[in-house]
Amino acid sequence: MTSGSPSNVLFVVMDTVRKDRLGPYGYDRDTTPGLDGFADEATVFENAVAPAPWTLPVHTSIFTGMYPSRHGADQENPYLEGATTLAQSLSADGTRTACYSSNAWITPYTHLTDGFDDQDNFFEVMPGDLLSGPLARMWQVLNDNPRLRKLADMIVSAGNTAHEYLSSGEGADSKTPRVMDRTKQFIEESEADGEDWFSFINLMDAHLPYHPPEEFQEEFAPGVDSSEVCQNSKEFNSGARDIDDAEWDDIKSLYDAEIAHIDSQLTRLFDWLKETDRWEDTAVVVCADHGELHGEHDLYGHEFGLYDPIVNVPLLVKHPSLDAERREDTVELLDLYHTVLDTFDTDATPMAADEEAVSLDPMRSLLSESYRDFDEVDDPDPAQQAAPDGETGFIEYSRPVVELKQLEEKAADAGIELDEDSRFYARMRAARRADAKYVRIDRIEDEAYRLDEDPDETENLVGEGDETVEEVESELAVFESEIGGAWTSAAASEVTDEAVEEMDEEIQDRLQDLGYME
Repeated sequence: MTSGSPSNVLFVVMDTVRKDRLGPYGYDRDTTPGLDGFADEATVFENAVAPAPWTLPVHTSIFTGMYPSRHGADQENPYLEGATTLAQSLSADGTRTACYSSNAWITPYTHLTDGFDDQDNFFEVMPGDLLSGPLARMWQVLNDNPRLRKLADMIVSAGNTAHEYLSSGEGADSKTPRVMDRTKQFIEESEADGEDWFSFINLMDAHLPYHPPEEFQEEFAPGVDSSEVCQNSKEFNSGARDIDDAEWDDIKSLYDAEIAHIDSQLTRLFDWLKETDRWEDTAVVVCADHGELHGEHDLYGHEFGLYDPIVNVPLLVKHPSLDAERREDTVELLDLYHTVLDTFDTDATPMAADEEAVSLDPMRSLLSESYRDFDEVDDPDPAQQAAPDGETGFIEYSRPVVELKQLEEKAADAGIELDEDSRFYARMRAARRADAKYVRIDRIEDEAYRLDEDPDETENLVGEGDETVEEVESELAVFESEIGGAWTSAAASEVTDEAVEEMDEEIQDRLQDLGYME
């Protein structure tokens, strides 16, 4: 930690926000006047790389400092186990911690809120107190038993249906103002008790479906009926629904309106911190966990690919040890784990004998003069071993069980049979530098792009002999070798009466309450 380090950290994740839709990254619509001003006093990173293309593994990496295949939290194993979190380490060291979000993956049942002194989830289908109780234990039992996995899929399907209904049209409302109000209350209470604080917030407005508040819809999407445009990415991806250019324009306008609402609420929080003389003593991180595709590569959403609009995310950091400037060097989101530890001048120690804790690595802290100078590391991790110059970020994507289930349902409803040898069923790993990317895919042809010459990733250069692409592919090969093995497939076994009988009585009762058993 450098001298003059701030006492507090505000960590903001704008869920599903593309970098190119923000003013600090050159967007020509005025979606982010607040972030535009924030960028003037922050470091703006051009090449921030997410470790995965969706919420659960990305947040788990940020909270543990581990790559997805190491922490193991994905849709086939949808919870964190055996690892000490950032919040646990900070709380143990005396920092007051809080997590507020409206994201269903950041809840007690995934264990991502472990260690936070205060947490609230504003998800509208299943409240946090339920997720931390019997339903959480049921979910884990079902996912851990291959023969019961089909029951878990049924619950996911029912939850998706409920979410589509409750988050559509006039029934939807943003939870972001409540997240901001709760954050301010937490800060006031922490400081009243004389404690430094770490506040983590996730803002879900830019995640499908898009139903922005009226004032922002009138400005950015006038005349667009959000209930008429395609708000289910699986309908498009499965081939059940087509989207023409005019509808894409409407979808993108609604998305812009959601981002503008996020910006207005962040500005409200930032202004309050300034007005109450807290701003100078608060480090602020603003990033996205992943982005979104709007028809690029014939995909909608953030599943089934590792293209740059998904994994090259916005990242802006205000910290007295960092200059207000733009940086082109590679930074990985899991480095933020080490940056926060460094800011609080603390380290991680296992909370239990059977847990793993990633210690502070100065080479991964943005505050270090030797940031990402990995050739000086004594015991390199797989990424440091693969790319000692630190200019490569690594991304992992296991099979997306929940999205795949929805995709299959939409395809079946439309009489479409999906090809199992397609990207929908594929697992992927990628190595990304500022100039090139290589994506290993287990069911279809690999993909490789010269990002410096082809930023839209239109020309696949696999097998074309490009030296830069071959260098990145070699780094990916070393990373894969060091990380150890491929992803395991989701179990496809049928549920049998014998398997159901093996469930404990409480789990059977919960399934009966939900209508899945008689």
